[in-house]
Amino acid sequence: PKSGLCYISKGGTNSILIKFCREICIHVFADNNTFVIIQSQINTNGFLSVEEPQVESEYLGKMPASFRMIAVFLGDLDNSDGVGKVYYRQDSRPSMLLRTTDHINQAFPQDDEIKPTHALIITWENVAAHGVPGRGDGLDRKRNTFQLVVASMASASYAILFYPREGLQYISTPVAGQSELVHTGFIKGRVKGWFNWSSIPGPYYRIATDNETSVRQLSEETNSGRRGVWVYEIGTSPIFYSIIPGQVTNLSPEEGMAGGQMESVPEFPPRNTGEQQEIEFPPYEHEEEEETPEQELPPTVHPVMWFVFFLAVFAYNSETCASNRQKCSSFADCKDYTNGYCCQCRPGFYGNGKDCVAEGKPQRMNGKVNGRVFVGNTPSPLELSNNDLHSYVVANDGRAYVAISTIPAGLGPSLQPLSSLGGVIGWAFALEQPGYENGFSIIGGVFSRQAEVTFLPGNERLTIKQEFKGIDEHDHLVVSTELEGRLPEVPRGSTVQIDPYKEIYHNTPFSLFSSVITSSSNRDYTVSLPDGSVQTKAYQWRQTITYQSCPNDEEVRAVQSTQQLSVDQIFVMYDSGNQLIRYAMSNKIGSIHSGPPEQNPCFTGRHGCDTNAACRPGEGVQFTCECSTGFTGDGRQCYDIDECREMPEICGSHALCNNQPGTFRCECVDGFQFASDGKTCVVDRPIDHCQRGTNNCDIPERARCSYTGASAYICSCLSGFVGDGYTCRDIEECEQGRCHRDAVCYNSQGSFTCQCRPGFHGDGFQCTPEHEKTQCERDRESIQVSSNTGSFSFFRPRPAVSQYGPTCDQHGAYEPTQCHGSIGQCWCVDGNGQEIPNTRTGPGQRPLFIPPPIGPTTRPDVSPVAPGTHLLFAQSGKIEQIPLDGYSMNKGEAKALLHLPDRVAIAVAYDCVEKTVYWTDITGPSISKASLEGGDTISLVTTDLESPEGLAIDHLARLMFWTDSMKDRIEVAKLDGSQRRVLFDTDLVNPRPIVADPSYGRLYWADWNRDGPKIEMSNMDGTDRTVLVKDDLGLPNGLTYDPESQQLCWADAGTRKVQCMDPNSRNRRTIVEGIQYPFAIVSHGRNLYYTDWRREAVVAVDRTTDRETDEFLPQKRSRVYGIATTPTQCPQAYNYCSNNGGCSHLCLPRRGGFTCRCPDVVDGSCVERKL
Repeated sequence: PKSGLCYISKGGTNSILIKFCREICIHVFADNNTFVIIQSQINTNGFLSVEEPQVESEYLGKMPASFRMIAVFLGDLDNSDGVGKVYYRQDSRPSMLLRTTDHINQAFPQDDEIKPTHALIITWENVAAHGVPGRGDGLDRKRNTFQLVVASMASASYAILFYPREGLQYISTPVAGQSELVHTGFIKGRVKGWFNWSSIPGPYYRIATDNETSVRQLSEETNSGRRGVWVYEIGTSPIFYSIIPGQVTNLSPEEGMAGGQMESVPEFPPRNTGEQQEIEFPPYEHEEEEETPEQELPPTVHPVMWFVFFLAVFAYNSETCASNRQKCSSFADCKDYTNGYCCQCRPGFYGNGKDCVAEGKPQRMNGKVNGRVFVGNTPSPLELSNNDLHSYVVANDGRAYVAISTIPAGLGPSLQPLSSLGGVIGWAFALEQPGYENGFSIIGGVFSRQAEVTFLPGNERLTIKQEFKGIDEHDHLVVSTELEGRLPEVPRGSTVQIDPYKEIYHNTPFSLFSSVITSSSNRDYTVSLPDGSVQTKAYQWRQTITYQSCPNDEEVRAVQSTQQLSVDQIFVMYDSGNQLIRYAMSNKIGSIHSGPPEQNPCFTGRHGCDTNAACRPGEGVQFTCECSTGFTGDGRQCYDIDECREMPEICGSHALCNNQPGTFRCECVDGFQFASDGKTCVVDRPIDHCQRGTNNCDIPERARCSYTGASAYICSCLSGFVGDGYTCRDIEECEQGRCHRDAVCYNSQGSFTCQCRPGFHGDGFQCTPEHEKTQCERDRESIQVSSNTGSFSFFRPRPAVSQYGPTCDQHGAYEPTQCHGSIGQCWCVDGNGQEIPNTRTGPGQRPLFIPPPIGPTTRPDVSPVAPGTHLLFAQSGKIEQIPLDGYSMNKGEAKALLHLPDRVAIAVAYDCVEKTVYWTDITGPSISKASLEGGDTISLVTTDLESPEGLAIDHLARLMFWTDSMKDRIEVAKLDGSQRRVLFDTDLVNPRPIVADPSYGRLYWADWNRDGPKIEMSNMDGTDRTVLVKDDLGLPNGLTYDPESQQLCWADAGTRKVQCMDPNSRNRRTIVEGIQYPFAIVSHGRNLYYTDWRREAVVAVDRTTDRETDEFLPQKRSRVYGIATTPTQCPQAYNYCSNNGGCSHLCLPRRGGFTCRCPDVVDGSCVERKL
């Protein structure tokens, strides 16, 4: 194809409709989702418009203009003196397209398939500022030459802007008697307003700002690697919504000299001083200059793709605050406007009005990560499925921390360079420099983010898509993340160091469509390999953030359209032991221009204010610390204000107040719901058909009706029956082999009983042959045999008058009180039959106290569960309760027992005496308690802890025991946290679950050391430590002890089994297999209940049938941790440590007695002894 030239004739200000034989067309994406064709116009004032421009008095000095344009060097320019000229042409010659492709590829080195089909080239040559006087011959006037190339192909369009590399001779023009800086950028013009009968200003993407330095840098800097050359992607089919700048902001080596790549144009004869001779694309390509207004080209029409902004419409509408106030944050005010309403954060808070957070308050982010990622050259991807993402940022110094869990070893090391995976929270809450705002201040917490990462030199690509869903009820920012693509492999055992970097954010605000923020940067990182060698690598980062804004707010703060995020102190690590990828970084948001760094500590982050305080700058380096809203203190130390306690009526009638750090939350009581204002609780009208008896479930003897709200209910068959809940029939359990093989089964309606056959004993589910004689029975028999005579052998033998024979209970154990009738004395014995000192009495008297029974007790055939028993389990930020109806979980009545915002409760234990729940928290870390009958939470242990993950309560001796998996030790203390003592700190690697058997003074715990997992036991005083199980274990996370059956049971996430054993006989059996990832387990009657990380559920297992029977899925799905029961009555047993056993400090039980021990920190008055 040939090129043709058109020239705009000299004159004052001219626009010309582009025509080359037939008109040049530019495609615009229209509002009705169809393509329409409009014509473009070139103006001598330095811009290209795609619609009829207004007269210059309507746009000069009044930018942004109300019509669509590309402003290359927009000002009041003059080409009327015969020197300045404007040329334009369409060119599809291979040589020109190749040169265009070269510029685009250098600006976007990661893009493939850049093959433009045609280009529109416009040259403004030697144009002067209008109204600037000279000698009269025009030769002494300052002049600028600049070019625009619009290159198009089927899928995208690009704009390339060229400025003189030896510098601009002027940067402003006179407008209305004032000097006005020229404008450069992309302008959408007026767009349809929020309603069809109005219009509002569209987006204006600025290349240079209202700053002289910024304009002069057009010829000195670049985004394409070449001085004075600026490349932008202005449309990508089929979306067409953003302006994306080139990625290469550093000059290439050959650009060391100004004009290093400039091409001299011999067709342009040199002119006098003041003219600029060199431009990139010649304005014409034929022999003679033709000054004709319109030059015909062949009749082929070559369209040029144009940029548009095509996004979802913002959620605000024409309604008023009266009906929409609840859509605003509780820390925002709603303001009505002529065309609708807007939400505005109150003083002391920041955000977009729908999401507001207190100034200076730390912020957390939680979410899930999914996707498929290839590593290196592997043909198969690694799957991510609901992996937890947690982030924490200290807002008053801009430091952000990110962690993603359950990352496999094949992927974790290769994710280390990708710190920006969660680093968007760093931008959202970056430390603000004067006059600049972080992301959350501008867009709030609801937005979409898509990022493209290209790794060099291998060209691996990864796409990151994130949906931010706002602030939840715990004040956490919620995000979902998807990863798709390939990463270069980082070998296992390697570490990664990421260099500090800067990233430019371009904001295109306030349009009918959603607003857009784009950014890009180049990241360098170093990989240190296990062999000591080092590799230096890089990747290119491009991202687009879309969000919704309120179009009605005229008072919204002016936002800098271009800002720079500075990121340093970057730390990355893959923790293979815990399968965690961790990132940390410091973030500041400020100007794109270099200048002296801010010295005020509020802007450097080195101020020493409390993490819950805002730093207020003063003069010079002066500043003050001010506690965030919801906290009180001097700013150096801040404490949470309990609004629920100080303002009891703050939530109104029929509502409950839940205090949270820095804030509070109101919830309507049962039977009430929030009205349209979001604050007032009104009567809930739905009907409970279960309570009224108007349901169609089977009869109550066979089925249960569970009310689920909103007049809905669920029918389910009772235990022992099967069906759909509407029709239930009895299960013939005896046909299923539910009883032991040495037992007889008797079926009944909804139930059955098992009875051991003669010669066996047990509960029918477990039957064993008559037991071997115990030591007591053997001692008694030996006395009887030795005193027996032949003449009286047919009588029941008895000891001689002078001999003592022990008495045994029905299980063969020594009776705790032994008497010798011949001498008329009684005494107490321990479990081995040995006399306890100082307990012998004279004739006719008995000991003053009765020691506990020693030895196992049998489980009764039927153990009815007392009403009021619940399951308690921990979830991030709260502890929930599930009522038990017999052995069935009453799911419809499950609810949160205790809200623990910003906390991660791990272990849960229950004190049946004071009806109090205890838990460990790894974020504090701490051990705390709260009464089930109400009241405050009380912190018991807050020091010298790292990761307390197991907790056990001795309700008799009033002790608590816990494990610390980071300090590798087991400790004991009083229930108030006092008198701490380390029981074990050797031969422990990862101790987690721990349980107590108060009746026999025993402790059991598990260590999930991957190289040698084990289950151990000891006395509570630390004596008789023994390994119970060490074979066929993987990750024994959960442990429980049933005092009725005397069974120790555990849940193993490695072998994926639940197993039980008798600690005395060491008989071991498997209950269920093939489970997923259990964390904790508890026993209750015939059932075991365990929490599962992968299922995010509480699962019930029947020990008698060895099968899973039920599952409870919390309303808010996340990992579930510790679990416990709340029996209404405490198990009965003898308390050796009654009245503290007479000990000065700690009374620690053991089998058959107790030991007085001293805490680790003593006052000198402690006495240790063993009784």
